[in-house]
Amino acid sequence: MQLLLEYLPLAAFAVAYFLGGIYIATTTLMITMVASLLLLRLRSGRFPPMLTGSTILVLVLGAATLVLRNARFIQWKPSILLWLVAAAALVSAFVGREPLAQRLMQSALGDVRVGRRDWQKVNFAWVVFGICAGIANIVIAYHASEATWVKAKVFGLTAAMFVFLVAQAMWLNSRANRA
Repeated sequence: MQLLLEYLPLAAFAVAYFLGGIYIATTTLMITMVASLLLLRLRSGRFPPMLTGSTILVLVLGAATLVLRNARFIQWKPSILLWLVAAAALVSAFVGREPLAQRLMQSALGDVRVGRRDWQKVNFAWVVFGICAGIANIVIAYHASEATWVKAKVFGLTAAMFVFLVAQAMWLNSRANRA
């Protein structure tokens, strides 16, 4: 259910874009992000950190997009979020007991246990992925049509993240000591 609520705004954004354009899509994204965040808060009793940060970025950059009538602001959102996650992953490699990747992925892996060195490798992969995916988003936003950017954001980035996470889970599973 949480995954559905986190990806529903993205689907709503895509549908709204193809029905009404970037400004309708941005408004739809802003509303559905807040609704998803509030529903997840009601279900779990807390605000999920990643979705909270993403919602704040959508509200700020979405408002700038709507007020200034410039889609570039909302187009920067994926890159800024990816770069913030990459920076947080980098810092977490040196600060705290566990790197960010471990904190976010450990519970999804169940009883799979791997060493700190393997988690550090996965964490570094997050840094590289975040930087590269953020750059790719900006390149597409500035060098392709708006419709191509929307397709790349909704389908391409989502698929890339899915493949990235599945590959990491498989790699971690291959390195695991079962609890």
